Amino acid sequence: MTTTHQQHAAQLLHSLHRAGSPLVLPNAWDAASARIVADCGAAAVATTSAGVSWSLGAPDGDELDRERALAVIARVAAAVTVPVTADIESGYAADPAGVASTVTGVLAAGAVGVNIEDAPPAGTDPLRPVDEQCARIRAAREAADAAGVRLFVNARTDVFLRAVGDPADRLAETLRRAAAYRAAGADGIFVPGVADAETIGALVAGIDGPVNVLTGPGGLPVATLAGLGVARVSLGSALAEAAYGLVRRAATEALRSGSYDSLADAMGYGELNALLT
Repeated sequence: MTTTHQQHAAQLLHSLHRAGSPLVLPNAWDAASARIVADCGAAAVATTSAGVSWSLGAPDGDELDRERALAVIARVAAAVTVPVTADIESGYAADPAGVASTVTGVLAAGAVGVNIEDAPPAGTDPLRPVDEQCARIRAAREAADAAGVRLFVNARTDVFLRAVGDPADRLAETLRRAAAYRAAGADGIFVPGVADAETIGALVAGIDGPVNVLTGPGGLPVATLAGLGVARVSLGSALAEAAYGLVRRAATEALRSGSYDSLADAMGYGELNALLT
């Protein structure tokens, strides 16, 4: 059942998307990482489908089943008091009706936002046709409206990430898709795979709505992205990758040299335990 708290959380999530003062999201993948991110001062918590999938023993890319994905979203939402937005990949469904069912489950889990990408899980085409993706976005919007929650629908397009078509045409194709997705009910547009200021600036100028970019090591600083008018900055799978990278380094060190220096900057047992109490 929708609660007043969830409705307020949804409104808050919308208000946090401000061009020039972006919502910064170090993406979490379980209850502990979500609690840590929130404790560090994040205004909202976003999940990363890659991190969630890896933590459950599955590869990223729509390989995780809906039920297990929703269970993680519920644990994350229960662990924090800030709004939660969930990465649901391409919707964990074959058709718009299935996307609507997924969104209904996301809302029941306590989240108030979703990412929906236009790259299908398999097939010869790197991206879904625009009309097909618009139908999926409309289904998500209608499911949220029926539940009485102003869900933030973040429509992701992978034109740049998947290097679709002629490089000279990618900006125009991204803008075309963004306009269609916004008309279908998307609140914001997520364009991973762009890293240069010129393209990001062109995206902000050409998209009527909040623009979300993906960044990480070597990427433009948040201050620079803010100056370009970006409204949302996601770290995506970078945090999970760094955490698992530490596991590999520390395990290799212990097994090969018998030392433990890689663990020197670990979060203390007592601190972490207290944070989750």
